[in-house]
Amino acid sequence: MIRQTQEQADPEMVAITALAFIAADPERLERFLLLTGTQPETIRLGARQPGFLSGVMQQVVGWEPWLLEFAAYAEMAPADVVRAADRLAAET
Repeated sequence: MIRQTQEQADPEMVAITALAFIAADPERLERFLLLTGTQPETIRLGARQPGFLSGVMQQVVGWEPWLLEFAAYAEMAPADVVRAADRLAAET
C-alpha cells in the first residue's frame, strides 16, 4: 500500500487509505458510524469537509486494535501512522 517513511507519507493519503480500510470491513464500518454519528450516505460528502479525514485518523489511532491492523494494512509502522494523524490534525 503506502510503504513510505514518515517524512514521505502524505497525511491526507494515509487518511484516505484509513477510510478505505474502515469501509472494507462491515464491522469496522459499523463501529466507525456508531462512534462518529456519521451516516453511510454522508461519508462521501463528509470526506470533503475540513477535519473529516483527521477525525478518521483519530478513530484509527484512538483504538489500538485498529491502529495495529491499519498499520499492517498500509504497510506502515504504527508510530508512522500516529505521526501522520498528528500532522493531519495540525493542518486542519
